[in-house]
Amino acid sequence: MNALVIKNLSHSFGARHALRDVNLSLDSGCFAVLLGPNGSGKTTLVSLVTGLYNAQHGDIHIFGHSIRSNPLPALARLGVVFQMPTLDLDMTVDQNMAYHGSLHGLPRKEARERAVEELERLGIDDRRGEKVRSLSGGLRRRVEIARALLHRPQLLIVDEATVGLDVAGRQLLLNHLRSLCRKGMSVLWTTHLLDEVEPSDQLIVLHQGSVRWEGEARGLAPDGKLAAAFLQLTGQPS
Repeated sequence: MNALVIKNLSHSFGARHALRDVNLSLDSGCFAVLLGPNGSGKTTLVSLVTGLYNAQHGDIHIFGHSIRSNPLPALARLGVVFQMPTLDLDMTVDQNMAYHGSLHGLPRKEARERAVEELERLGIDDRRGEKVRSLSGGLRRRVEIARALLHRPQLLIVDEATVGLDVAGRQLLLNHLRSLCRKGMSVLWTTHLLDEVEPSDQLIVLHQGSVRWEGEARGLAPDGKLAAAFLQLTGQPS
């Protein structure tokens, strides 16, 4: 079953068309990159898939469940890391994790055990008692990833999560999430950074609200020159 299917999705803000007849699908267990210039519609698409906005036209299915007609089982399978940070800065890392666990109905003991496990995987278990405000931007992003994985979603959506991170921090997050895909989870990773795309990734190029390419990344640039292919599709500098 597909992790995500989007059919004929269109959305406007007044006279501005943010998305135009978007169709795409993600296989289960895939690492998919939604690549597009700033302003291409990536964040609008994420907002529709996560239920922050109601789609004006079209439908979205998460593991067969329609966001429009059956939102609860659809959203229950979803984990999200938004572009804008959403951690409570005056709570500790542990408190942020515990609060997220309670929202998803996890027993306190189970939530605590899962939190320790996820934070250890990302190398930040030694910061659990610290307030988020004291952490660097890179460490906060790691906490947000760990929090989004706490309820063990089947599909994780990550919207421009590496903005402002150094190269090592970006690579750590990407390596971790790709390893989870190898265990069966699906990831939709949105970015405008070409160097975050690997040849084996499922690639969706979004430009001016429309899908310009969907397929394996190496299929768009068999010669390895992804920047040139992206520029040709979008007219954007690489």
